[in-house]
Amino acid sequence: MVVCGLACWRCRWLLPLLLGLAIIMGIIALAGRGWLESESAPYVHQASLWESCTRGEDDLNWNCESLMDYGWGRAAAATYLVGFVILVICFALAVIAFSIEILRFNFVRGIGGLLFVVAAFQIIGLVIYPVKFAEDIPLTGDNMFSWAYGFGWASTVVVIGCAFFFCCLPNWEDEVLGNIKPTYYYSSPERAPYLN
Repeated sequence: MVVCGLACWRCRWLLPLLLGLAIIMGIIALAGRGWLESESAPYVHQASLWESCTRGEDDLNWNCESLMDYGWGRAAAATYLVGFVILVICFALAVIAFSIEILRFNFVRGIGGLLFVVAAFQIIGLVIYPVKFAEDIPLTGDNMFSWAYGFGWASTVVVIGCAFFFCCLPNWEDEVLGNIKPTYYYSSPERAPYLN
């Protein structure tokens, strides 16, 4: 019986798959209008990474203001976007690395290092946004950082986890490549009479 753990060669696509999931969550965060929303009715405020929109209680149309007019808005968008672009590059490198038969483990460790850079950029953007938004944008009623902002954090958490696995994967080089013979542990002959 063969057990397929994380370090199994047949399971090599798990890490690129997780990076693909992080990319999907990053796209949702970049495109979503739910970074900040009114918590309860009347829903008079919603914001994305790019703009903040408000409306009156009886008004149906949103009045939007670009956050790119603020230095912190450009900084938050730029850092998160730079992290996202590096994440896409890491995904492409991971697919290439796991597609070749002779896996270059130093190359894999380099991808892990780049993923830590991705996490740093995304965390900077995700921290700048709520702090400066609350300082500079007048908020009406109860507001909450919502689903798109949560997808941004989820993407960052997945990236951090993948970074650790990519950095540690070379420690299991022989197991991944199948260079180790399996070790079987048997109990005493009385318990395993079929071995005689």
